[in-house]
Amino acid sequence: MYSIKAHAKVNIFLKITGHRGGYHTLLSRFMRVEALYDTITFEPCVCDTFTIEGCEGVPLESNTIYRAYQSLKSYTQSPALERFFTSHKVVVTKRIPSQAGLGGGSSDAAAFMRLCNEVCGLKLDTETLSELGSKIGADLPFFIHNYPSANVSGFGEIVEPFEEETLQLELFTPEIGCDTTEVYKTFKKHLLDDITLCSFTGWEKLDSRTLLETIADPIILNDLYAAALLAYPELGEVPQAKEGWFFSGSGSTFFRIKA
Repeated sequence: MYSIKAHAKVNIFLKITGHRGGYHTLLSRFMRVEALYDTITFEPCVCDTFTIEGCEGVPLESNTIYRAYQSLKSYTQSPALERFFTSHKVVVTKRIPSQAGLGGGSSDAAAFMRLCNEVCGLKLDTETLSELGSKIGADLPFFIHNYPSANVSGFGEIVEPFEEETLQLELFTPEIGCDTTEVYKTFKKHLLDDITLCSFTGWEKLDSRTLLETIADPIILNDLYAAALLAYPELGEVPQAKEGWFFSGSGSTFFRIKA
C-alpha cells in the first residue's frame, strides 16, 4: 500500500483584490493545519475502472481526485499510470469536514497528484503539478507546493512560501455547510464594489500571529465572512461568531490560536 496525508488549511486572512473573467482574484495567507488531515491510500485491488472508496455521495465525475487523475492521464499519456489503477484502488479516509473552508477536497486531489507522481514515476516538477492542479481548483497549488505557510495570490496559482512559526490552532466547524460558489456569488453581488486595495497593503509581510492579534476583527481579516453571513444567516447565531474566533475561507469553520 502507498499512503499520504492530505492536510487541512486555514486562511489567516483573505482579501478579494478584483474580478476577472468570471473569477475573483485574491491575496491570502494559507496555513497548513498539522493536526487535521485526510489520508489517501492506494490499496491493491483488481479494478475494471478507476475506483475511489470513502467519498460516498460525491459523483465520480465531480470528485476532485478523479478529475486530478484525468488531468494527469491526459497530460502525461503514461501507460504506467493507467496500468497502476487497474491493480490499485484509491481509499480516502475523511477527517476534514466538507463545505467548511478547510480545503479538504482540494487537499485530497493535490495529495493524490503528489503520490501518483512518486509512485508511477511521472517525473513532473512541482510547478507543472501546480499548473495542472490550478485547473481543478484554486486551492490546489498551495497544497501541491506543501508549504506550512504561504502567501497565495492571483486566482490561487501564485504561491510564495512564508517563513514563520506554525501556530497551534483550535478549530470549530458547526453543522452548517457553506457552498463556496454561493458565498463568492453573494460577495460579487453585495460587496465587490466596496473593496479597498490599500486597506491591506503590507499584510503579506506580517507573520500570522501578529495579524490575528493586532487586526483581530474576523470581518476585516476575511472578506468572505460577511458574504457567508449574508448567504447563511444562521452562522451569526453560532457562539464562536461572537467570541473572538476567526473565519476560514468561505466557511463554515471558525478558528483561534490555542491558549
